[in-house]
Amino acid sequence: MLSVVRVHLPTDIPIVGCELSAYVLLRRGDSSLSPEDVTEASSTDGYFLQCRWFRLQSEQKVLVCSVHPLEPATLQCVQCLKAKLAQSKSLHCTQKCFTDSWRQHVIMHQEAADKRENGIEEDESPYTFNSNPAKTLRSLDGSLGGAATHAHSNGSVFSSPVRMASHNQSQEAGDVWCEVGQGKTYTPTTEDIGHILKIECVAIDGSTGRPAAPAHQRQTSRVIPAPSPTPRRLLTVNSMDGMGPVETDGRTASSGTFTVMSYNVLSDLYATSEQYSYCPPWALAWTYRRQNLLREIVAYRADILCLQEVQSDHYEDFYAPELEKHGYTGVYKKKTGEIYTGSVYVIDGCATFFRRDRFSLVKKYEVEFNKAAQSLSEALVPTNKKAALSRLLKDNVALIVVLEARDTGGFMDAQAASGKRGQLLCVANTHIHANQELKDVKLWQVHTLLKGLEKIAASADIPMLVAGDFNSVPGSAPHCLLSTGRVDPAHPDLQVDPLNILRPPSKLCHSLPLVSAYASFARMNGIGPSVEKQRRRMDLATNEPQFTNCTRDFLGTLDYIFYTADSLSVESLLELLDEDSLRKDTGLPSPEWSSDHIALLAEFRCKPRLRR
Repeated sequence: MLSVVRVHLPTDIPIVGCELSAYVLLRRGDSSLSPEDVTEASSTDGYFLQCRWFRLQSEQKVLVCSVHPLEPATLQCVQCLKAKLAQSKSLHCTQKCFTDSWRQHVIMHQEAADKRENGIEEDESPYTFNSNPAKTLRSLDGSLGGAATHAHSNGSVFSSPVRMASHNQSQEAGDVWCEVGQGKTYTPTTEDIGHILKIECVAIDGSTGRPAAPAHQRQTSRVIPAPSPTPRRLLTVNSMDGMGPVETDGRTASSGTFTVMSYNVLSDLYATSEQYSYCPPWALAWTYRRQNLLREIVAYRADILCLQEVQSDHYEDFYAPELEKHGYTGVYKKKTGEIYTGSVYVIDGCATFFRRDRFSLVKKYEVEFNKAAQSLSEALVPTNKKAALSRLLKDNVALIVVLEARDTGGFMDAQAASGKRGQLLCVANTHIHANQELKDVKLWQVHTLLKGLEKIAASADIPMLVAGDFNSVPGSAPHCLLSTGRVDPAHPDLQVDPLNILRPPSKLCHSLPLVSAYASFARMNGIGPSVEKQRRRMDLATNEPQFTNCTRDFLGTLDYIFYTADSLSVESLLELLDEDSLRKDTGLPSPEWSSDHIALLAEFRCKPRLRR
């Protein structure tokens, strides 16, 4: 005998493209309880589990607010209609909702106008699952009435939204349930938007094909579309007005170049409601964030991905297999400590992926700062050894790969043309310790990494990239060491050195000609709206972005992509985000952006080979 004891869904709010996986607890014939599936092929005493998904069919769908996706839409922006913007971006739940979001909403109108001038058609989103906007427009009847416009004190024109005809109906007795899927999991589609879903689980008697007991059911709220973040463009840094858009799919067509992305994707271990209470629980859930992160990462189509805070189990069961489908091969290094989650031990780490049609792996180096700490402590007197290990053992790591270019990207060097090895590239990916009080530990970790890279540079004259989350703001000692090759002996960060591991300050140096990629935005001399927009998002005192991490309690730059300027040049950069657009959700993560960091991406060109 087999019976269903309990059915649980991870969330009541289903989202298009995000898999729903039901937890089904079963009681077997021996009275034992188990969540393991029992299929018809592996039946227990002739009984098996049957799970079916249904959609509540109504005559009309429910349209949802673009700002508050859990609320039904009642108003639509007329200017969005005139600009032919995606319908999902034009809907609002109340007049107050529309008024409060107008400051950001009008930017969308301006960007749409700029795109039309450049001959670029507005798209629904670079991150949607091949959705057909026409399917979500069916419930509009066109009877929208008139609209009024009002002038704001800042000169912008506020266009009052029009009230929509009543499309949002409650569940009625005449509605019917339509089967849409089978099994414990179901992924909502655009056809489900505005509809309620239901899973029905029942034990089936294999001899009769009939239910052995009443079915257990669970219903969801109405399916909402995945939030659509404003597309980030890859902008050239050497066009006529200082910058301009590259291809709209995010992949450069320029011959002889390659793209590199660095992104702290926020491990699920740390994505807690206590830490990010301002983010809706459904948007913080891994089942949602993983799909949103994947959509974003894949949309950029970078040749090399440097990801931080990749959880060890998620690398194996999500990132590696999913990115493999998109042509990437990956290597991974997890931190040296683990956390028990209640079922398994996991930890985050660094993952580097590369497009296998453009690169092949030559060599991999794993840097464990704990091992370096052990070696350092051996040179100390016994009384200081314990204190040193306590302070320096922080489990942080770095992952270094040497890649060889395949003859598909147009940047093979002259040696390759003569039949020798293709262009080599060294990429370091790291996540430095986060505690802001341990300034000496941060600097020591960065210095240790750079010394390792110097050894590689001495053995092979190849371009280098150093990317990651350095947990160090511009102007800090680690940032100075990376960007200038040294640390001023009078730098205030050097005052924190209880173990005397930073002395003498003269040893805090390196010979790699590293430059921050995003400093190219600050150095541009062009004119035009795109240039000015990016300049406003830069800190001109440090030549770095104003922020790469934006939470309720912190705003600042922690992430960088450094490159060796004697062998590489920057061609394009992924545009930076505006703080005001993120503050409408308090901070990151949010329904639109699923990490507390933003992605950085740069396009590079190899310079002619000159030995340093």
